Amino acid sequence: MTLAMNANPLVAYLQKPATQFTKADIMRYAEEQGIRMVNFMYPGGDGKLKTLSFVITHKAYLDTILTCGERVDGSSLFSFVEAGSSDLYVVPRFCTAFLDPFAEVPTLSMLCSFFDKDGKRLESAPEQTLEKACRAFERVTGMEFQAMGELEFYVIFDDDHRFPAIDQRGYHESAPYAKAADFRARCMCCIAQTGGQIKYGHSEVGNFHLDGKVYEQNEIEFLPVPALQAADQLMLAKWVIRNLAYRMQLDVTFAPKITTGKAGSGLHIHLRIMRDGKNMMLHEGHLSDEARKMIAGMMLLAPSITAFGNKNPMSYFRLVPHQEAPTNVCWGDRNRSVLVRVPLGWTSDADMCREANPCEPPTVTDTSMKQTVEMRSPDGSADLYQLIAGLCVACRTGFEMDGALELAERTYVNVNIHDKASKERLSQLDELPDSCVASAGRLEEQRAYYERYGVFSKAMIDSIISQLRAFDDVTLRQNVEKYQDEVQKLVDRYFHCG
Repeated sequence: MTLAMNANPLVAYLQKPATQFTKADIMRYAEEQGIRMVNFMYPGGDGKLKTLSFVITHKAYLDTILTCGERVDGSSLFSFVEAGSSDLYVVPRFCTAFLDPFAEVPTLSMLCSFFDKDGKRLESAPEQTLEKACRAFERVTGMEFQAMGELEFYVIFDDDHRFPAIDQRGYHESAPYAKAADFRARCMCCIAQTGGQIKYGHSEVGNFHLDGKVYEQNEIEFLPVPALQAADQLMLAKWVIRNLAYRMQLDVTFAPKITTGKAGSGLHIHLRIMRDGKNMMLHEGHLSDEARKMIAGMMLLAPSITAFGNKNPMSYFRLVPHQEAPTNVCWGDRNRSVLVRVPLGWTSDADMCREANPCEPPTVTDTSMKQTVEMRSPDGSADLYQLIAGLCVACRTGFEMDGALELAERTYVNVNIHDKASKERLSQLDELPDSCVASAGRLEEQRAYYERYGVFSKAMIDSIISQLRAFDDVTLRQNVEKYQDEVQKLVDRYFHCG
């Protein structure tokens, strides 16, 4: 199989998948392609990427930094690291190497892992937490946990009043009514260059005008990959989108809500489980018991998952009824009013390709790999590694708990849960937290699930609870939602979240 058309220049040049990259590969590419700089990149406690840059002065120096990594001040990166013992090591993960699409000087960038003073993985590091969650999931279930994200964001630019889009009717709109298509396409190409496995991109529902600006919502959706790779891709995608917007003199935001009454931006996470290369989400064309157990675990832990996926007060301005955002703990098929949605799957065995193209011969295609389940509560304020680790813990818990299939049955909903006719059904369902403080309380109640097997450290859970409670937002939404000026102050404060 040729890799020459791969969007990642290293994969195409080295003719091997990124998962097989070695130090020798990185050094050969750097030498033969004239790489002058190397960037180490890693997430901090604020959920944003940090960068440490090196000029390559000779081959031995490149060898040294790739082998040994470098020291960083952990207390400036994470609140749970004390200043008195703050030194950490960052060591590059070669499988994440990519050619920086923005650097004027030829630059290789790599994501890093954190190590403590004894050379051991930092237990509370974002990527290590997710790795521990995945290992625990595999030990309990014998399956691999995979994920992918739907990254929603608003692009903001001056209003030229030409070909105006219809307010809140931007879903899959084409140019010239959708103005950000070229920007989105360039983002997708750059994300693919960093190794991102993109499914597609499109304009989303949200668009509106405010103070001479156009706010246009877009989405880039990824393909399912192993969970750590999924978090890495989303982290780099946000970095790419912001960098390209800056260079094109646009603004972008992943904030969950930027005005009342208009569509907010979510970060829906799709999940699937694999065994020996087979998707275990389906059995004989229907949702499998394994998938239902996963869903049951998410139903159990959904209130505390908001502590990882909804990390500032504006998150709870989005989680309100009638905005295609969930408010109650339930799931359903093809139902956008629920918390966990089972998307439409290719399970009918119909040959739609031949039906649409009569000249095609009959085809039989295994489409079972496409089936996922979608968690709809998270948004762009999420800590990506904590969020996917938390979802992994929840899905594993579904396999460990008694009565998982019964819980899945009780929380299944096949109607619009916000219709008046569904009022009685709605009253039987648990509600998601309505503030950061409430979310912290639910995490405190359920923390034992996350700390089991040492997946989340006690220090990390304590830190998350403390950060959420510091917002002191128990009645914030009720206090300000009728006062647009006060809402706008909050929007401005949390505009560049995550």
